[in-house]
Amino acid sequence: MNDHPANLAGQVEPGAADLEAATRRLMTALDALESAVERRREADRDEDELATRIQALGADRSRLADELDGSLMKTRRLERTNREIAERLDAAIGTIRAVLNGGEQDGAEGDAEDDEHDDDEDDE
Repeated sequence: MNDHPANLAGQVEPGAADLEAATRRLMTALDALESAVERRREADRDEDELATRIQALGADRSRLADELDGSLMKTRRLERTNREIAERLDAAIGTIRAVLNGGEQDGAEGDAEDDEHDDDEDDE
């Protein structure tokens, strides 16, 4: 009878050791799972942060594209206005030259008429 409880005690110890080893493996697996979950949470946070940054970049891109379109339109208007002003200046310069040249011709004709008047006076 004494042997029998000893065998049970011997059998209990290996079972307890197996239970202890299984518990350690379970704890290790739970730690690994917890680490994997934490890494996944960090990856999700990083992914969310990246998505937020991409969305902000998209908004910035749209804003910059609108500003560029506005600047291009303004540049085209300025170029058109510049051409119109240049044409008007050319026309004004042409008019001024014509007036000045006309004045010189009138002055030259006036001198010729004066010479004629002088000749007439000499004849008298």
